[in-house]
Amino acid sequence: MIRNVLGSVLALAGAAAAVLSPFRDWYDGRLGRHYRVDELFTGITAGRPGPLGSILVAFLFAAVLAVVGVVLRSRLLVAAAGVVVLGFTVLWMVRQGESVGSLTVAGDGSGLGWGVAGAVAGGVLLLSGAAVMSGRRGAGRRSVRKGHDRPYAAPGSENPDTWPPTQEPGPSVQTSTLPEPEPELYTGPDPAERHRPGPGPGPGSGSGSGSAPDADGRPHG
Repeated sequence: MIRNVLGSVLALAGAAAAVLSPFRDWYDGRLGRHYRVDELFTGITAGRPGPLGSILVAFLFAAVLAVVGVVLRSRLLVAAAGVVVLGFTVLWMVRQGESVGSLTVAGDGSGLGWGVAGAVAGGVLLLSGAAVMSGRRGAGRRSVRKGHDRPYAAPGSENPDTWPPTQEPGPSVQTSTLPEPEPELYTGPDPAERHRPGPGPGPGSGSGSGSAPDADGRPHG
């Protein structure tokens, strides 16, 4: 986070320096916005371009790239903006040197001006900002780290339909499948008959008459 903030500050400062540089002297009191973009490829002339044909357009394009790169935290876009600024500045120095024979730095303003220094400083700041920024990779690492810190989900919670899990086959206690024995039925005399009184003596039998049978079953005489 701190690296992105510091890199963004450097990138925005470099974009501002690059945009302001064409409004200052570049060589012999001539402003940077008085140089045409196509003169950087064909040669320096004394003509003055319109607002949309000067070197200022290239630096505005680089500033837009830098702002978009800061918003998106893209190191590639910020670095591309720095390359554009430094590339056009170096290309101008080559063409200007061919035009006048050599580039000089004089205290009276007859040589290179502060505009060129501002353009070079802007390009260097843009490249420095791209190098300092951490980009989106830091956010990706934080999200991965947060994912590792999360507790693991309980088994089967992803698919509740399959919970609880099926039990794997293993040794188990088998119950007997034999039929239980049925209780035996009582076939003896009815217990109620035992307590029922027997029949009394028949008619004609006296109270003392009658004899009990002997052991052989015959009655005594």
